[in-house]
Amino acid sequence: MAVIALDLGGTKIASAIVDDAGGVKFTHKNMLQGRTGHEVGRLIVDSLARQFDKAQYHRIPITAIGICVPGSVNCATGHVWAPNIPGWGRYPLAQEVLTLLPEHKVPVYVDNDRSCSVYGELWKGAAQGCRNVIFMAVGTGIGAGIVIDGHTLHGANDIIGATGWMALQSPYIEQYGPQGCFEYYASGTGICNRAKEKVRADKSYRGSLRQLPISRISTKHVFEAYDKGDCIAASVLAKAVEMWGMATANFVSLFNPEKIIWGGGVFGPARVFIPAIYEEALKWAQPLSIKMVELVPTQLPDSAGLLGAGFLALNNGKVQLD
Repeated sequence: MAVIALDLGGTKIASAIVDDAGGVKFTHKNMLQGRTGHEVGRLIVDSLARQFDKAQYHRIPITAIGICVPGSVNCATGHVWAPNIPGWGRYPLAQEVLTLLPEHKVPVYVDNDRSCSVYGELWKGAAQGCRNVIFMAVGTGIGAGIVIDGHTLHGANDIIGATGWMALQSPYIEQYGPQGCFEYYASGTGICNRAKEKVRADKSYRGSLRQLPISRISTKHVFEAYDKGDCIAASVLAKAVEMWGMATANFVSLFNPEKIIWGGGVFGPARVFIPAIYEEALKWAQPLSIKMVELVPTQLPDSAGLLGAGFLALNNGKVQLD
């Protein structure tokens, strides 16, 4: 049995044929290159059509399509809200695929990147054998895929896991509004922006970040500066560790998971902070639960979402571990 899996990111699309043993074939990538709305939908359809051609040539029967998207998905309708893709406020992605690929007549399953990432880890990554696990995706934003008692949690409106809005510090300031308190300090974007602010504010600072035009400072530069002992980078990342630790404590106290898996573009370089995150969480969490949870980095840094989309399709859109 085989399916087509597609992982839509903020800047690119990856697609592949995935078999029921987790084998991945014919991986193909396309850059979005500023596309919006239906243009992105067409690119997805083109990528899927390419994989169907590969499957037909190699005589691989395809039974379903699984799609991972960066946003929230109404699982009943297949409509997608993806804030990083203009025109995708309520985009009918599943229907678009079915309409433009009518000849293939296979079901289309769509889920958010948080859930797909945890599916991938459950199937072939760090969560194998777990029934209670949380995947923390820290990149441009922050989201969480949550599996408890073998069931994926979606919430009343399929918006569960929008972790960037976790309230971790008072008082509230207006700057939290667009992305939430947690993301403001501890997402890739937040880390970059807080470093820029500190460089602008400290006229006496002469560290490595000062050697760059402030507008060009990136999250990568902050981690590189930290490795050189830079004081601003150390301050910004210390705040991020505090926030990651507090969020960990909240998840542990609420859900009592076996594992919390850290992934996304920031983890990455931030995986070295996982022991410090645990030490911060120890201060705040339910004291029994925190001693029973394991914090680990992703084992699938480049493929969790794609494998998760394949797993979703192979399981007919319902991932349950019963």
